[in-house]
Amino acid sequence: MVVRHQQKIYRLAFNLTGNAQDAEDLSQEAFVKAYRGFREFRGEAEVSSWLYRITVNTWIDMGRQKNRPMVDHQDQYEEGEHARTEPMHDPEEYTQAAFLQQCIDRALDALSPRERAVFVLRHYEQYKLKEIGQTLSISVGTVKSLLFRAVQKLRNRLATYRQEFDW
Repeated sequence: MVVRHQQKIYRLAFNLTGNAQDAEDLSQEAFVKAYRGFREFRGEAEVSSWLYRITVNTWIDMGRQKNRPMVDHQDQYEEGEHARTEPMHDPEEYTQAAFLQQCIDRALDALSPRERAVFVLRHYEQYKLKEIGQTLSISVGTVKSLLFRAVQKLRNRLATYRQEFDW
């Protein structure tokens, strides 16, 4: 189970926590919880959805989104599965991308845990609204509401950068 799902769970954990160390801790804790609770798995959902749910709930329980330090995510994106296919040769482009990533990370930090979880599942993991609802055990209407609020908050927090980055 771990080998089959570890990359997806790590990617979700990274997107929730914002840094590699916390993502590793969260992934490991999620798999430990899954192992301990596997007998309770009823098979009503996909194993991956069940693991996503455990990961999101573990992240919310850990409360990391409030107390995590700011880190330079650009360095982490250049490694592993987050690597760009083409390296940035232009120092200005690199600096701009790093700054933009920092702005996005700060904006994501302003979201509530549920808003962030829904946003990450929808926009980073490409989950459908129904899948998000099933994964988090909430209605599709609640998913839509949380997603709308998350997008509004992000739009407001990132509005000042619109002209600077020609969005």
